[in-house]
Amino acid sequence: MPEEAKASYGRPETIEPGALRNALCALTFFGDDPFISMQAFNLGAVDQFIMELEYDVLKEFIESERTPVASASFLSAQSQMWIFMCYEVLRSWRQRCDDIIKWSESGGLETKIKSLTRDEGYLHLAKQMRAQQLQRVLEDNSQTDLAKADLKRVHVLFTQLEHLRMSLAKHEVRRKSGSVALGPSYGRINYICGSLDYELEIGRFSLGTLNRRDVADGIRAVPGSDLPTDEDLAAFDGFMRGPPKDFDPFS
Repeated sequence: MPEEAKASYGRPETIEPGALRNALCALTFFGDDPFISMQAFNLGAVDQFIMELEYDVLKEFIESERTPVASASFLSAQSQMWIFMCYEVLRSWRQRCDDIIKWSESGGLETKIKSLTRDEGYLHLAKQMRAQQLQRVLEDNSQTDLAKADLKRVHVLFTQLEHLRMSLAKHEVRRKSGSVALGPSYGRINYICGSLDYELEIGRFSLGTLNRRDVADGIRAVPGSDLPTDEDLAAFDGFMRGPPKDFDPFS
């Protein structure tokens, strides 16, 4: 997220409580599934709680002129659990999009629908709803183009979130098996919104910082956002891979 955007965090009371849920449910293949929509509701509800907590911790930090260890530790725990859930919800949605696009382009939609609607001797509500979703795609293939566009809109935010999640949950650097993250779980209180800033790092190189509020605000900003070009996304992916091993910043 650009640094100028990070300097304009809105107060919790100025943010529509349902904005995060509505933004997620506006994504193709997200809002028409009631089960994943429930998870969007949960993310939005907990986001409201944590925003208040972030500002309370920031106020305590400023007034005491030292890190409020007890409240900051609770904030850290809540923030990490929210980040983990947010990652899993977006990962599941992205996988859903990838699968539907693949089946649509390979002609496998009808086969998958038949598999989901096969009589198992009981009503499997989730499979029935999934089949209905695929049937709508079969009847209107333009939905796959909408899904591809939404995947592009979320790509930058999800990649940053994935990088942070790897550090917090696995203590590794994203896509570097066996690596050791520089400072996993360590976050500093943001002086503007109170959210914990985590560094996105690759060894000795920093890719910037990301906090929970950046992720939430990023999701809220997705509907109607400009569609990034393939060149933009390729450049971003190159940046997230970090500099080459032989790069010397002091040469």
